[in-house]
Amino acid sequence: MNAGFLGVGHFAPEKVLTNKDLEKIVDTSDEWIRTRTGIEERRIASEDMDTSDMALRAAEEALKDANLEAKDLDMIMVATVTPDTPFPSVATMLQHRLGANKVAAMDLSAACAGFMYGVIAAKQFIETNAYKNILVVGVEKLSKITDWSDRNTCVLFGDGAGAAVIGPVSEGKGILSFELGSDGTGGPHLYQTPEDTLFMNGREVFKFAVRQMPESSVYVVKKIGLSEQDVDYLVPHQANIRIMEAARQRLGIPEEKMSTAVKRYGNTSSASIPIALSEDVKAGKIKENDLVVLVGFGGGLTWGAVALRWGK
Repeated sequence: MNAGFLGVGHFAPEKVLTNKDLEKIVDTSDEWIRTRTGIEERRIASEDMDTSDMALRAAEEALKDANLEAKDLDMIMVATVTPDTPFPSVATMLQHRLGANKVAAMDLSAACAGFMYGVIAAKQFIETNAYKNILVVGVEKLSKITDWSDRNTCVLFGDGAGAAVIGPVSEGKGILSFELGSDGTGGPHLYQTPEDTLFMNGREVFKFAVRQMPESSVYVVKKIGLSEQDVDYLVPHQANIRIMEAARQRLGIPEEKMSTAVKRYGNTSSASIPIALSEDVKAGKIKENDLVVLVGFGGGLTWGAVALRWGK
């Protein structure tokens, strides 16, 4: 039995914070942000909207897209580093608010690679016949741990949620290969400080990402006996357009075959890949039988990638 995507959904808060808005907050410019990151704007959640609220909206859309109800779920996994509270988990909050049965529910913490870890974990449960339908959500309220006086980081991040229902699909479809990895020696380059703000050594994270994203993308494609030329669409972690371009160019695919949701949402960490995937599926950019590569990296340092044949 192959595991694949049965439905996808996403949610972003209404408030838009543009580069021009940031010019009034810190010493930066619209041109500087665009040329170095590709980001034009990002969404910011209101004080009364928490991580679980955004997760719920994306989850409801994914269930609808999969033509399933909450009672059909066997498990819920939420990837986040910004939960409402350290415990209970966002996943159990989601189980209750969706009205799902008393199914297994847990949060995952792998920073920006969290959604990839969740999808690949779901694949194992499904392909061993342990569970049938698993909801995987990537969601972050990064605005609550962003240092708005740090011009190097505050321009990068945004809030949002993306979700997918992972379940059994027909032979030849779904997740065909994957890679997961971590390198804890890079932990000091990206972490949450004791003051609960986000610290990033941009230079070192950039060096890691421009190497790891292309390597992982190529690896999962070659693992199934195909070549870079066979890739129809690339959904990389939406962190920085220069990092994303490194992966795209290594695969040799045209610009229109790569998601660029980073322009509108900035870096939403674990929500980044599912938001981009949901948008592009709904826009018709990803079609039945397309070979799609999803690849992410994050704090830890962590990374994950899958090659999948789109369709049920």
